[in-house]
Amino acid sequence: MSEAIQSQSDRRSGGGFSRFTVLGLVLFGFAAFIAMLYFIGAGDTQGRGNNGQAHATANGLNGFSGLVELLELEGEDVSTSRSPSALETPNLLVLTPPPYFDAEELGEILEKRAYAGPTLVILPKWFVSEFPPNLPDEVDDQVRDGWVQLNGAIPFDWSENLPEHYAVEAGLQDNEKRPGRWAGFDLSGTLPGETSIAATDNGNGEPLVIDHAGNALALSFYVEDEFGNSDDTENVTFIIEPDLMNNYGLGDGGRAALALALIDDASYGYEYPIVFDLTLNGFGGTTNLLTLAFRPPFLAATLCLIMAIFIVGWRAFKRFGPPIASGPEIAFGKRRLVANGAGLILRARRLRLLAEPYAALSARRLANRLGLSKPEPQAIDDAIRLRLPEEPPYSVRAAQLRNARKPSDILRAARALKDLEGKLKT
Repeated sequence: MSEAIQSQSDRRSGGGFSRFTVLGLVLFGFAAFIAMLYFIGAGDTQGRGNNGQAHATANGLNGFSGLVELLELEGEDVSTSRSPSALETPNLLVLTPPPYFDAEELGEILEKRAYAGPTLVILPKWFVSEFPPNLPDEVDDQVRDGWVQLNGAIPFDWSENLPEHYAVEAGLQDNEKRPGRWAGFDLSGTLPGETSIAATDNGNGEPLVIDHAGNALALSFYVEDEFGNSDDTENVTFIIEPDLMNNYGLGDGGRAALALALIDDASYGYEYPIVFDLTLNGFGGTTNLLTLAFRPPFLAATLCLIMAIFIVGWRAFKRFGPPIASGPEIAFGKRRLVANGAGLILRARRLRLLAEPYAALSARRLANRLGLSKPEPQAIDDAIRLRLPEEPPYSVRAAQLRNARKPSDILRAARALKDLEGKLKT
């Protein structure tokens, strides 16, 4: 007996891991799976945003993360977009095309946005490179992720190939001997570097910010209808000199104020939400099935699936480990067979069906004790009347059992027959 108990105990503790260890593994795997779904759905699997290029998530001197943070501190509604559909937003769209961009592609975007909403385009300027890995320790400790070295400025002539209405010629201005001055929106100051880029031919643009020589550093182009009438409420702003708005330029309070003024002018003075596009910088993404799974109307089905996975996982966790050995659900033997049959009748609430069989069984037992050859009710009554004249006959007690309907009445009538058998035995 003790060996059987010990064997069962060994089977109970035969699991390779504790319950808490399994719970930790399940929770970690579930969290990792949900994180994977989120990042794939959000489009964050397409590389590091802070990659040293000139866009809204870059922390280098040529990046515009400082402008995004400045606008957020000013209480503006600012967001970055990796979706091509955001190019059609009615809000203020900020485009930061990279060097050697396709002018035809940018022209198509501007044409489509002619009456969709305001647009601000910041042209590229700097050639940059990352810091080498073999820097001295005292310098390496100060270099932050995404920082770059400015290797030189150059005007990119693809801006001249834009649609005629937006075409602008830009040239490099040497400010080494004379500081690069700028003025606009009742503000003035100097540029951070020794070189600047300005428009040598304004084309159809209206200067917003000029340098010391009167060249435009920022231009505004107004959309014209088919009759040649300009619409002052639909404009495209070009920032020819990006140092007015990038992280390099925002190191000065005057240039930071100018950057806010340019954003306000591009928004017509209204509080438009501001969307910084990242698709032109190689961070675009298309809608995939995972993204759709977390958007209505598919979100409800996705949540139900997650709940079902959780329930199945919890059920498996509760069942983890080797099964505990146990005997058969239905034991062998006549006693167990009778007990199981009685239990089934009790669960089915059919006690009245036992009345007739129990009366017949009682008649056979009484006939045996009275020495009768057949269990006939009349012969049993006559024999009982001779042996126990004061007791009610068998037929009366059997009739009470057959006519009973309530469980208490059935048990009382059956007990009366049993008592009669006991009195004959004595």
